[in-house]
Amino acid sequence: MRMPCHEQLDRRAFISRLGRAAFWATLAPYVVPPSLARAINPTRHYAEVKYYEKLPGDRVHCFLCPYDCTLMPGETCPCRTRTNHRGILLNHAYGNPCIVNFDPIEMLPMNHFLPGTTTLGLGLAGCNLRCCYCQNWQVSQKRPDQTENVDMPETKAAASARQKKLTSISFTYTEPVVFSEYVLAVAKEAQKNRISVVAATSGYINKKPLQELCRYVTAFSVTLKAFNDDFYQEMCGVRLKPVLDSLVTIKSQGNWLEVVNLIVPDKNDSPEEIERMSRWLKTNLGAETPLHFLRFMPEYKMQNHPRTPLETLERAREIALSAGLDYVYISNVAPHIGNNTYCPKCHAILIERVGYRILSNRMRGAQCPFCKTKLPGVWTRSSA
Repeated sequence: MRMPCHEQLDRRAFISRLGRAAFWATLAPYVVPPSLARAINPTRHYAEVKYYEKLPGDRVHCFLCPYDCTLMPGETCPCRTRTNHRGILLNHAYGNPCIVNFDPIEMLPMNHFLPGTTTLGLGLAGCNLRCCYCQNWQVSQKRPDQTENVDMPETKAAASARQKKLTSISFTYTEPVVFSEYVLAVAKEAQKNRISVVAATSGYINKKPLQELCRYVTAFSVTLKAFNDDFYQEMCGVRLKPVLDSLVTIKSQGNWLEVVNLIVPDKNDSPEEIERMSRWLKTNLGAETPLHFLRFMPEYKMQNHPRTPLETLERAREIALSAGLDYVYISNVAPHIGNNTYCPKCHAILIERVGYRILSNRMRGAQCPFCKTKLPGVWTRSSA
């Protein structure tokens, strides 16, 4: 759900070519067209979901995420992917990505996980948030039958990564939570080939399904959109607390975690909020957890809103470092010193970047070659 500012035009053009239909509806639950609600999808891009219960009258209760939807037959969850078909809850985002790309892993953003490698990036239609500044709204705010899709079952996804000698498959661009059945299936296939799976997510998911994802997904890039509940309700249509809970859960499960905060001018950019967020991250996730600040670019329903001033991003980075976080990045402005990875002890530049491109990597395994400080992260394939 993010887009690097220096690649914005190319990515937007790519995604716009994929879209087929206008934005349909934003309220949920809503009734899907008969073409989606019929008994059998001829391309078999569906799967019965795991985290739901059947109720009398062919109703179902989905408890994948905090929406906790109860659906009548023919209704779909607000994520646009999970439909009650005659008392069975089916996910129609399965094996049908609308975005297939080869990206630098740093684009997620992810700076401490196999840096310099290429990942197979997959995105499927749908999202359970309603961010009014979404950079990929052309696909995240649509149903799977409204996008032009590629037939890619889990075996094909893993085989594609293996043939390209890639070390990872990433679920990004949209929200992997809403097609978690597919994520799990791909991850299980990928494990057979020593390929890691990474998820870039907003973290709006209940604890039990998240714990299952953590067993198969190696690393997470989680967008903490703000550190105030009013922002989440006004700008994204959800609440803050479940996202904070997800961050703690991922960290407690031992998965590699990096946190992202996109700063929207006059919405979540106050120094006080940045400091509160940084201190919470240090206390609950540890000083070693990387934090990426991103520049807001006018998009979707906020095209007349100004982009984030560089000074605001630099101030946020200084506040986070002063609060005790060891690795704080400015990740979608290039060139900038905030693109680099520094040793927290001797402050030497260990990985020099221009945006998402690595210019030099001075690390020796997981260590700083100058002071021998060990840096947290996944630096080699053998440790993934």
